Amino acid sequence: MAGGSAQTEKALLFINPKKQNALTLAEEIRRELESRRIRVISHSTEDNFEFCPEKKPDIAFSLGGDGTVLYAARALASAGAPIFSVNLGTLGFIAAVRKEEWLSIFEAWLAGRAKVSLRTMLKISVERRGGAPAQNFCLNDAVVSASGIAKLIRLRLETETAVGELTELGRYRADGLIIATPTGSTAYSMAAGGPILDPEMEALIINPICPFTLSNRPAVLPSGQRVVITVEEEQRSGVLLTVDGQVTKNLEPGDRIITEAAPFRARLVSSDRRSYYTALRTKLNWSGTWKGEGDA
Repeated sequence: MAGGSAQTEKALLFINPKKQNALTLAEEIRRELESRRIRVISHSTEDNFEFCPEKKPDIAFSLGGDGTVLYAARALASAGAPIFSVNLGTLGFIAAVRKEEWLSIFEAWLAGRAKVSLRTMLKISVERRGGAPAQNFCLNDAVVSASGIAKLIRLRLETETAVGELTELGRYRADGLIIATPTGSTAYSMAAGGPILDPEMEALIINPICPFTLSNRPAVLPSGQRVVITVEEEQRSGVLLTVDGQVTKNLEPGDRIITEAAPFRARLVSSDRRSYYTALRTKLNWSGTWKGEGDA
């Protein structure tokens, strides 16, 4: 879908100061936006960010790599704010806008001509006996794994087959379990042998990490289907939940981790749909050429 509005009055800059040129580009963007009478608020990814509904921006800029986009998506996706992701990192599967093209794409967005990619996000809830549920959201993945030196952990997996009805899908002895979105299919899940999905699909990936039973394979389910992971009672080593590789929570035996589609989707402004497939071809070396090929 295309998006944008000439009524843009407020912009938020998420700046990763560890990325080269991030501060310089932030100042360039600030000057340009303020020349258009757009109020700019800057925020470092090294600081805590709490979203206030009354301070909702018309657009948010993510200046960094894919990790900066994940940070911005968790902070702002519930507000429906589009995220303009400028790539200052390396891979850039999510952050697709090059720094030299940001202005032309921003002008296209203002005119309603820029591509806005809608991405499934997940709501992750942790239920513990005697405690209030803890909740978070993710754009890439939720990972349940051993919290210390690599050890097999014991997990039970159930999925919802009807409203309020869970069916056991399997029990896992593995290094961990990944629940990934299509956006996250090119992240940890891909490294663990999972499938690559088009990022705008509505689906989720269940991918065991180094399972003890070789028949435990990755599976793809509809995004609207709830998945419940239970840490087995006989689990003795520490277990950790990691959300988007950035937020962690220690788990206990008996904890239930419930994943389901979030009630909102991330809105990512990009140059065009080709950029994702270009990233796949170049970053994963699908071009069919090899170093030295064609040399005499």
